[in-house]
Amino acid sequence: MAKKAYGKKYGFQTRAVHTGNDVDSETGAIKRPITMANSYELPYDPSDMNWSSADKSIYTRNGGNNQKYLQEKLASLEGGEDCVVLASGVAALSGLFFSLLKSGDHVIFSSVTYIAVYRLFNELLNNKFNIETSIIDTTDPENIKKVLKSNTRLIHIETPGNPTLMVSDIKKIADVAHANNVLLSVDNTFASPFNQRPIELGADFVIESLTKYINGHGDALGGAIIGKKSYLDTVRAQAQINLGGVISPFNAWLIMRGAVTLPLRMRQHNENAQKVAEYLESLSCVRFVAYPGLKSHKEHIIARAQMAPGFGGVLSFGLNADHDTHNKFISQLKVITSAVSLGHDESLIVFLGENDERQYLYPEEFHKGFFRFSVGIEDTEDIIDDLRQALTKVKLLNADI
Repeated sequence: MAKKAYGKKYGFQTRAVHTGNDVDSETGAIKRPITMANSYELPYDPSDMNWSSADKSIYTRNGGNNQKYLQEKLASLEGGEDCVVLASGVAALSGLFFSLLKSGDHVIFSSVTYIAVYRLFNELLNNKFNIETSIIDTTDPENIKKVLKSNTRLIHIETPGNPTLMVSDIKKIADVAHANNVLLSVDNTFASPFNQRPIELGADFVIESLTKYINGHGDALGGAIIGKKSYLDTVRAQAQINLGGVISPFNAWLIMRGAVTLPLRMRQHNENAQKVAEYLESLSCVRFVAYPGLKSHKEHIIARAQMAPGFGGVLSFGLNADHDTHNKFISQLKVITSAVSLGHDESLIVFLGENDERQYLYPEEFHKGFFRFSVGIEDTEDIIDDLRQALTKVKLLNADI
């Protein structure tokens, strides 16, 4: 069992370090080991056991020890009753939707979401399972009220949204949802539980791609759903045990290790991204910058209210340049790496061109191609200097600036 002393009376950073960890009873190691076994010893007479039970260690698809330790930590950090950890962020998203929804249900979801959510709701769930969906701009809660139906089962939002950094008011949307007997799920990946805790703002479920900030080292995949145990028991049985979306013990252990430093890393991500966003916004060669920490951001006031410690490490921006110059700029970067994903210790950037299938849903400034920039924890000056030298080499910035 985990150390019971590390409950809610302790601060976020103390819980990040201690919750889910304990001294290993067999070896005395002060960090729990990786349990790589896929099977566990059965009792003397197993004939009356429930082979699909997650309550006891039977088979790792039903839940492994490292997964359980991680679930305890994440439930504590998010302020939730229970947690299910699965193999990836997409496994968590699809697992929640599969477990909650049935044919004939209606779902409302944000117009800016992770691509897998867009495809699940815009194509797969409605085409294959007759689940009706409405895609709307959730930055205005009034838009939700306009599309609510008697069969609406779920509202799903992502805030800040990927990749435009739109921000939705979680508390106001939760109030609308619950007044109409509808559940609310929030993808919190861009913020992390350090910056934003949707359950405390009224959400029923929080989804995290653990691959990103919570792991933080770019070396493991995982996803989590946090919420009430009564719902998560169903998710655990259907998405994990019956569909097999279980996380590997090694990935669970890696993410457990990474989560310990989440508060320290997020402080640096927040600080770096704020300074980088302000620098980019000061340049005439930059067409736009989208970052919730900027006063120019349309939802800055909402972000400031619900993202108290900081605004995360991701921003988007575009250059006053053609398509090829955007690519040439990336090719000149030395500290910043051109790669997908986000929330790593190192800075990552990806150029999103003009042909994204969701382009019609983005604000106009995003239609000419733009960068999604995950600002890492390197020295701020080195990140800015790298941007400056690359802009200079593609002749968008004077060398003297």
